[in-house]
Amino acid sequence: MHRVVVLALDGVIPFELSLASRLFGTATGPDGQRLYEVVTCSVDGRPVRTAADFTIAVGHDASALAEADTVVIPASEEFVHVTGPDALPARTAAALATIGPDTRIVGICVATFVLAAAGLLDGCPAATHWHYTARFRQLYPQVQLEPDVLFADAGRVLTSAGAASGIDLILHVIRRDHGSGVANQVARRCVVPPQREGGQAQYVERPVPPSPDAGTSATRAWALGRLHEPLGLDDLARHAGMSRRTFTRRFRAEVGQSPGQWIVQQRVDLARHLLESSDLPMTRIAERAGFGTDASLRQHLRTALGVSPGAYRRTFRE
Repeated sequence: MHRVVVLALDGVIPFELSLASRLFGTATGPDGQRLYEVVTCSVDGRPVRTAADFTIAVGHDASALAEADTVVIPASEEFVHVTGPDALPARTAAALATIGPDTRIVGICVATFVLAAAGLLDGCPAATHWHYTARFRQLYPQVQLEPDVLFADAGRVLTSAGAASGIDLILHVIRRDHGSGVANQVARRCVVPPQREGGQAQYVERPVPPSPDAGTSATRAWALGRLHEPLGLDDLARHAGMSRRTFTRRFRAEVGQSPGQWIVQQRVDLARHLLESSDLPMTRIAERAGFGTDASLRQHLRTALGVSPGAYRRTFRE
């Protein structure tokens, strides 16, 4: 069984701390058997002070990290004060050093600061909470920060933006391990969406635009039912009853992407679902997802996922 070890550090935020146990612990295979074992540790096995008005007792010390297949580091209110390797507490650095070179590491929210200070994100794409992106960039220019995404997958090390995007990231990990069927089942049991649209740009604080225009959600729903058809900006704006310019502005403000980027993302997601859950030939999948040809489908999946449709199907076919 895949072993997930959660490292709770002083100041840990209870919500983020609970995510690994709740989500990984819910994942089951066709026979109903749990797919992950989740345990929680601290650096010394002693109780950990949380960001709330209570402490938590843990069952393990940092030696558990050496036996982990995946290590999850939830956010702590202390992490934004980690300004570099010298500011990383010695016991934390020692604990991280025990993690095996092939162990997957998942950092939630500002845990990105700790992973960057430990040198685990050098040259890698990463995400962190939008409120701290400027500070993070200043402290860790060697990390390829992606400020608008909900999470970043660098292969071995994965990071999420704010608290709830830790849910998106863990569902992504489960999807990567066991396919969409298991991830969707976990999402349904936890009453959360399997995948959220757009990035964290839609959550950044900004003044509410003083416009009486209707939103674009109805048009997005309309478009999702017509992904197999040609969908241009004029079609979307016409359905929303807006000019091209107004629609584009409102769409980006609500979704965090341009209409064109969003359409491509939805088509890629539909193609992934069809590859995982059906035996349709590539030509039919390309048509139903709105890519038209096998070549276009192949190009878009390689751009989005780094693999061909055939390779994706072999990896994630339920």
